[in-house]
Amino acid sequence: MQKKLLQQTAKLSAIILGNCLYTLAVQLFIRPGNLLTGGTTGISLAVQRAFGLSASGFMFCFNSLLFLLALFILGKTFALGTLLSTFLSPALLALFERLFSQTILTNDPLLCSIFGGLSVGAGLGLVVRAGASTGGMDIPPFLLYRFWRIPISVSLYFFDVCILLAQAVSSDAERILYSLLLILCYTVTLNKVMLLGKNRIEVKIISSKSHEICKAILFSLDRGVTLLHAYGGYSNEKSPLILSIVSARELTRLETLAKEIDPQCFMVISQVSQVQGRGFSLEKKHEQLKEISQDLNHPHI
Repeated sequence: MQKKLLQQTAKLSAIILGNCLYTLAVQLFIRPGNLLTGGTTGISLAVQRAFGLSASGFMFCFNSLLFLLALFILGKTFALGTLLSTFLSPALLALFERLFSQTILTNDPLLCSIFGGLSVGAGLGLVVRAGASTGGMDIPPFLLYRFWRIPISVSLYFFDVCILLAQAVSSDAERILYSLLLILCYTVTLNKVMLLGKNRIEVKIISSKSHEICKAILFSLDRGVTLLHAYGGYSNEKSPLILSIVSARELTRLETLAKEIDPQCFMVISQVSQVQGRGFSLEKKHEQLKEISQDLNHPHI
C-alpha cells in the first residue's frame, strides 16, 4: 500500500513538474521569440496574436470543450487521464503570465528556439512518462480513431501540420525556420526523456567456458543470463551462446569477469532502448539462485 502511494505521488509530481516546464517555456521562450508551435498552445497563441484574446483563457475554454467531448464519448477512464493537464496547463500559463509579464530572458530567436525546445520536450516527456496525457489536441485523434479507425499517430501529425501551416501563412520565412528548429529540439528531447534511465547494454558471449562465465554473471553481477544453442560457422561445432542484459555501469565489470575466465572469449556488445521483465521492470527472485547454481553444475547444453 505504501509503495503504491509513493508511486502515485511520484506520478503526480512528474505531471505537475512537466506542465510547469512546458508553460514556462511558452512564457519565457516561445512568446518572446514569436515562434510557431502546434497543439492547443499553437492555436491559443495564434488567437492571441490575431484577436488580442488571452492565450491562457482561450486555452482553458478550448481544453474544457475537448475534455467534455472525451468524457461523454471516450468515457471516464480516458478523461481522467487527461484531467490534470487539461486544466493545469492554462492555470499555470495564467499564473506565469502575471509573474513574468515583464521578464524577458532573451529576444534572440535562436536561443528561444533551442531553450524553448529543450524545456517543452522535457515537460512533455515527464507527463507522458507518468502515464498521463497532455489533453487538448491529444483528444481529437482518439475521437477519430474511435469512429473511423484513423491511426492516432497519423491524425496527431495531421493536426499539428495544419495548425503550423495556418500560422505560417502570416509569418516570414525566417520565423518559420526558427519554429522548425523549436519543433526539432522538443521532438528530440521528448524522445530522450522518454528513454531516460531505460537504456541497457546487450552482451553476447561465445566461449569454451560459457558455464563458468554464466555463473560469474549470475552471482557476481546479479544479472540474468540466457544460454542459446549456437553452431560455429567454421568449426560446425555446437557451443552455448551467453546472452545477458546489463546497465552501462556494469558493462566494464562484466567484460573483466569474462576475460579473467576466458581471455579468448568472443563478445558482441550492443545498446538496447528498453528492457522489461524480471530484474528490470519486475523485482528479482533471489531464492531461485540456489536452484540455478545446481543446474549450472550439471550443464545439459
